[in-house]
Amino acid sequence: MDLNRVLIFSQVVEQGSFTGAAKALGITKATVSRKVAELEVDAGVQLLFRTTRSLKLTEAGSSYYHRISKILQDLQNAEDLLSASQQEIKGNLKVICPIELGQLFLGRILARFLATYPSITIDAELTNRKVDVIEEGVDFLFQITEQHDPKLQSYSLVTASRLLMASPNYLKRHGTPKIPQDLMNHTAIKLQSAHIDGGWRIFDGKQWLDLDPPAQLKVNNVTFAREAAIEGLGITAVPVFIAQEAIDNLQLLPILEDFPMMQTKVTLSFPKRIYLPRKYRVFIEFLYDALFEHWGEGVLEIPDFVLQNDHN
Repeated sequence: MDLNRVLIFSQVVEQGSFTGAAKALGITKATVSRKVAELEVDAGVQLLFRTTRSLKLTEAGSSYYHRISKILQDLQNAEDLLSASQQEIKGNLKVICPIELGQLFLGRILARFLATYPSITIDAELTNRKVDVIEEGVDFLFQITEQHDPKLQSYSLVTASRLLMASPNYLKRHGTPKIPQDLMNHTAIKLQSAHIDGGWRIFDGKQWLDLDPPAQLKVNNVTFAREAAIEGLGITAVPVFIAQEAIDNLQLLPILEDFPMMQTKVTLSFPKRIYLPRKYRVFIEFLYDALFEHWGEGVLEIPDFVLQNDHN
């Protein structure tokens, strides 16, 4: 048996394409296609339905994949046990996260992580743009979103609680909204990005309302929206951890606190794999240590291997 062909086939399934598998394994697309074809010839069955736009497992392919998944996982676990005390964990990680999350939280975690694992390097990009994890070769993507790419393994980490807020000066000039519908008579400062549509979803006590008040300013940066609100431009909705200092200093006042907004989550996504490289595992475990330290029971979804380390 050629285990290399088995691994390539598993990556095609997990990445959803020959191109994705090639990028994940660092080989050419032609090599991926040839190795899968050789596997099918030797097995005497078709494992994949191929179209110009997608791949789909045949019944035989699905059965085969589920069998090899366990075998490959066991092999990786055995290798990890064998090499854990012999090899230093090394490699590079490409990490992308929202600007504000990186500045206020992730920067310190990455610094401590790199001090703990000096043979690992990280290329970190802070951005609010839409990211193609597979195409760009990203190892870890942090987002503040409710959306999940089915091609990726994703975990909701913590809730990014949002509140509507405005400056005392703005509310003195325009009045304070009493019910969600009042927002339609106010000026909004809207966050709009690849994962945020700019509207506000608010529960009025009976139903969820989708409100889209007029906006003089639309921006893809949370800190920018916060600063514009402090200057009295209008009402905005930003995560509490971004605005907490301004709220404490009475530069911004929460409004409509009795009417909860639809909350978003901080999520972590990475390419699906049968087994995780050791550099992935230690990064995820280190991240969750920091999450438990800051959020405790507020941590939402926890990978099984982290739970097995008594983090619950």
